Amino acid sequence: MSPRRVTLLGSTGSIGTQALQVVDQNPGRFTVHGLAAGGSDLALLARQVVTARPEVVALARGTEAELRAALAATPGGEALRPRVLTGPDAATELAAEPVDVVLNGITGSIGLRPTLAALEAGSTLALANKESLIVGGPLVEAARRRPDQIVPVDSEHAAIAQCLASGRAQEVRRLVVTASGGPFRGRTRAELEGVTPAEALAHPNFAMGHVITTNSATLVNKGLEVIEAHLLFGVPYERIQVVVHPQQQIHSMVEFHDGSTIAQIGPPRMLVPIALGLSWPERLTDVDEPTDWTTPMQWDFAPLDAEAFPAVDLAVHVGRLGGTAPAVYNAANEECVEAFHDGRLPFTGIVDTVAQVVEQLGAGGEESLTLDDVLAAEDRAREAAHRAIEGHAA
Repeated sequence: MSPRRVTLLGSTGSIGTQALQVVDQNPGRFTVHGLAAGGSDLALLARQVVTARPEVVALARGTEAELRAALAATPGGEALRPRVLTGPDAATELAAEPVDVVLNGITGSIGLRPTLAALEAGSTLALANKESLIVGGPLVEAARRRPDQIVPVDSEHAAIAQCLASGRAQEVRRLVVTASGGPFRGRTRAELEGVTPAEALAHPNFAMGHVITTNSATLVNKGLEVIEAHLLFGVPYERIQVVVHPQQQIHSMVEFHDGSTIAQIGPPRMLVPIALGLSWPERLTDVDEPTDWTTPMQWDFAPLDAEAFPAVDLAVHVGRLGGTAPAVYNAANEECVEAFHDGRLPFTGIVDTVAQVVEQLGAGGEESLTLDDVLAAEDRAREAAHRAIEGHAA
């Protein structure tokens, strides 16, 4: 069997670095066609180029000369001459080059264009960039060439995809999406008023970028995952439940109409979902350590406190609105997260401000959504969020 040709978008981020680890641990299974990175860590990117030997490197910020200089300064990189794409559209250009699998590990809605490009090129899309599906759901669906073209890489959705193999679609009663509860699990809304950015970044199980980690603390991330589950699996919102499971050993579950529940279990790490994204529907060998059932342990479950963490209910509302409403929710949240980390907005002000912007702009319901519609809605949401943040500071 010939190796799968893969392109990794966001190669220097958490998903990208782990994907390269999976590739490195499975010689002969994959060849790397392209790597795309933002450009904030050229030294790391150069090391990845030396190890993975891609044909193409896409750089959003920085120049080809800077990348060549980083390669020249890296042992083994002096003689390498990959083709280099630069500029804000570089990742999209790379994603448009047909391969077996494009893994989109870019953070934020800027991943939408590469997502569409990969689908239109006919490549299988291993999707870790949930925002592109959420803000551009109808566009993504229209670009999809075949039902199995999108393989979810979020651990919750990878878990659901695995559990769904246990039954037929018409036998599914509901999806159960697990949440760690973040670093503030158990606190009341009043107790959340004064939490600091440093506290919000202290996720109990995962090390992620500051936007995703903050989204996990507010549970905005879980709200986005509920929308994503609806779009990926076609299950109505009223049949998607969020349950708090602090240990995150169960990544998500599917309940069938006979009363049985199938759960996907594993350590709270991303290696298995990433590996499945690259190899689906096959499984690679020894990707991660399985659960040690000889060790005593206790797993806890609790309902979501919607009063302290209203982001999930707001996301369901936004998902039902449809159209550009999810784009408004996501863009406003990105601006509010930055304001929180800059000291311009309290922690509880993040979701409160997002709700305010959604109420103002999130009419949704566009019958023929276009990419321009989505981008324009994001711009309006960011502007509205800025005004609301300024009003809050005043």
